[in-house]
Amino acid sequence: MEAADFLPEDDTAPDADATPTSFGIKSWAEEDRPREKLMQKGRAALSDAELIAILLGSGTTKLTAVDVGKLMLQAVDNDLNELARLSLKQLCRHPGIGPAKAITVMAALELGRRRKENGAGRRTIITSSRDIYNVMRPQLQDLPHEEFWIVLLNRANVVMRTEKVSSGGVAGTVADPKMIFKHALENLASSIILVHNHPSGNRQPSSADISLTKKLKEAGGFLDLPVLDHLIYTDLGYYSFSDEGLL
Repeated sequence: MEAADFLPEDDTAPDADATPTSFGIKSWAEEDRPREKLMQKGRAALSDAELIAILLGSGTTKLTAVDVGKLMLQAVDNDLNELARLSLKQLCRHPGIGPAKAITVMAALELGRRRKENGAGRRTIITSSRDIYNVMRPQLQDLPHEEFWIVLLNRANVVMRTEKVSSGGVAGTVADPKMIFKHALENLASSIILVHNHPSGNRQPSSADISLTKKLKEAGGFLDLPVLDHLIYTDLGYYSFSDEGLL
């Protein structure tokens, strides 16, 4: 069976007024075609647009699959993280992209995200705020809405598990202290770390963030479950209450 048999069928209708171009991928030198290039030179030799072209399988009557991949990347300033944020409807706005091709691209990007998540490991020791950021990146990266999570640690500061406490909208989410400490007590955690994201990219805490952190720190003191840090996550960086001396 040929490799092409595994690729999704073209789900876009051809342009009735267009004529086939002479610059399709099949007219390229074999070593320049994305599939053949991958087989001969390895996956690292391909550009992002060429990798997307393999996912698409075909272009349009006027554009090669590589051209379509380039247009998709140009629309997000060549940022794969931004491409991963796009919805099915947004992807389908590109020429030559129908639902089947859009779903294929979304699935590939999701597999990449899950690979990062699995690579984080289950025996991570937290020694700094950067460690927290790396642990939570797979859960919070590319999210268009706010979520509140807790990281549960044992006495050696090893991550026991991460738990999502709540999910909200673009501007905020509710964090119930009772639910937070319920998770910690049920898992016999020795300490907890609070994490929530700001989809806007603003790393600074709001007055509500500061108030909640103070309340949870006090509650943790009574329960002998110290709150070690509260991290505000953004895709481009983070804010640590502990690093800033607010814990």
